[in-house]
Amino acid sequence: MPQWAGSCWYYLRYLDPKNPKEFAAPDKINYWMPVDLYVGGAEHAVLHLLYSRFWHKVLFDLGLVNTNEPFTRLINQGLITSFAFQRKNKTLVPMDEVREIPGKTDEYEETATGEKLERVIAKMSKSLKNVINPDDIISEYGADAARLYEMFMGPLEVSKPWNTHGLVGISRFLERVWVLAEKQMTDSSTEDVSTPQAEEISRLLHKTIKKVTEDTASLNFNTAISQMMIFTNELSKYDSFPKAVWAEFIKLLSPYAPHLGEELWEKLGSTETITYVPWPVYNEDLCEDNIYTVVVQVNGKIRDKFEAPVDTGRDELEKKALTMPGAIKFIDGKTPKKIIVVPGKLVNIVV
Repeated sequence: MPQWAGSCWYYLRYLDPKNPKEFAAPDKINYWMPVDLYVGGAEHAVLHLLYSRFWHKVLFDLGLVNTNEPFTRLINQGLITSFAFQRKNKTLVPMDEVREIPGKTDEYEETATGEKLERVIAKMSKSLKNVINPDDIISEYGADAARLYEMFMGPLEVSKPWNTHGLVGISRFLERVWVLAEKQMTDSSTEDVSTPQAEEISRLLHKTIKKVTEDTASLNFNTAISQMMIFTNELSKYDSFPKAVWAEFIKLLSPYAPHLGEELWEKLGSTETITYVPWPVYNEDLCEDNIYTVVVQVNGKIRDKFEAPVDTGRDELEKKALTMPGAIKFIDGKTPKKIIVVPGKLVNIVV
């Protein structure tokens, strides 16, 4: 059927596209339906979502499908917006009719009239000429950077303004990943998984696996990427790290940056694609924080800090605080009148 009547039930035809007798065989409908996740924009709600539900319910009433509703979960993604320029009367000016005021930074005027304009966030529009061409972005930064940046901009459901400066940060993150890969491949000591820092690295890895796994499942892609950034920042502090740790991280990164992930996987010596490699599994015991930061105060003012296991006793915390350089400097040889210890939080030295 033409137009909406045909396009609104395409998800059913996908189940059995070459069937010449019926739009989809009942066994395939029973196996695949309903659709687990529908992702669309708010503007898409009427143009497809409403009509597809209507046609699906018609088919259900006719006994041709197995569910009353076609989709079990709906996510409305936000728009990617862009900068635009607005006159005092709130009308918008196309980008090619705007120029930066000479000698001014981030101040703009309409080229034809000289009227000062306000830079605002608006929907991308051909008429405003504020559309971002993905081909240009991919040409300069690569497809992985463009893909990652869109996911990193903010929560999926929220509209976000495009900012190329943020894309630069993502590009640097991918460069850091590549540098770490080179470091891992050139340092022969990384073959040994029992380095002195093995426990710290292992805990960091399992926390990252847990965070990325859970955030990916809940479509919180931006926070999953943040955790991967934290992981690479921390990993760069070590002189070496196990090959097995790096392999697990690449598995996490690959769905987000598939081109780089595939390349790094091959660099590790694999001849098979990473696409079908099982997802990493985290150890819950290694995800628990058994170390916390203790703040050291002298007369109520923060002067230093240190990390200690959660089961550290009061006496040990007190002794450690007294040896911290920041505390020693402000105690200045005086004998403390009182030492207040709050396990899990702070040590306050009163002089």
